[in-house]
Amino acid sequence: MAVPVDLRRVIERAKRRDVIFVVLGLAALAFALCTFVALFANMVSVGWSRLNPDFFTSFASRRAENAGILAAWVGSLSVMIVTGLVAVPLGIASGIYLEEYAPRNRMTALIEINISNLAGVPSIVYGLLALGMFVHYFQLGASVLTAGLTLALLILPVVIVATREAIRAVPGAIREAAYALGATRWQTVKDHVLQYSMPGILTGVIIGLSRAIGETAPIVTIGAVSFIAFLPPPPVSTTFPFLSFEWLWSPFTAMPIQIFGWTSRPEEAFQANASAAALVLVLMTLAMNAVAIWLRYRLRRNLNW
Repeated sequence: MAVPVDLRRVIERAKRRDVIFVVLGLAALAFALCTFVALFANMVSVGWSRLNPDFFTSFASRRAENAGILAAWVGSLSVMIVTGLVAVPLGIASGIYLEEYAPRNRMTALIEINISNLAGVPSIVYGLLALGMFVHYFQLGASVLTAGLTLALLILPVVIVATREAIRAVPGAIREAAYALGATRWQTVKDHVLQYSMPGILTGVIIGLSRAIGETAPIVTIGAVSFIAFLPPPPVSTTFPFLSFEWLWSPFTAMPIQIFGWTSRPEEAFQANASAAALVLVLMTLAMNAVAIWLRYRLRRNLNW
């Protein structure tokens, strides 16, 4: 059967649009990759010479050749531990409740809209909120705990939205099959829905943590120290109960603050230090994403079995 001329023209026009879209998409991807590679190559070439053991085991110094990132990377790690312990379980639990248990009414719709809007709020707003609530009202001071709670608030909407989207992608037939076999709602969610949605949830968690580890404005707002020459107390003690929480109340600095402080110096040696610290921060973020990819692969492979 012959194709009408008008229909053939419509098909050819649609194919040309598809080709144009693919070309534009590849051009945008190539531009983004070239930009990233150029910036990363420049960062490596400038800061590679400073990447040595002393750089990781030395405190900040007014002399560029003696300066290191010990306090910065320890502070970032401490803050991210608090952020993860607060934001991840709370965000996942909130997403599960909103998607599986919450009634569909105006209040739930209002909460969902506010959570989606909070995911796009500038980070400085969270810093101002934390300054008024955690620092002044609760008297937590400019501590590791305050920074962790601030960044947890920052990424909490991202984790909730990612959790809901991952749960929503699970086919309804899985729930119906579980209910047909006599499973309760919690058994269905725990043993089936979460198992299938966990790869997507992990992706959202890592995206949120990757954003938090590079944030500067919130922790600067709450009063993080830009120059520090000591570490927080260790979390393990030699006396019962062998755990210490003093590190939560300790002043701190972080990698983004250290990088910002060095980039504000005019000396080339400090610029090299900043490039080296930025390279370490990028590698930390890539390592977090690599762990997420590995976990997602393992979970998906288990599901295939």
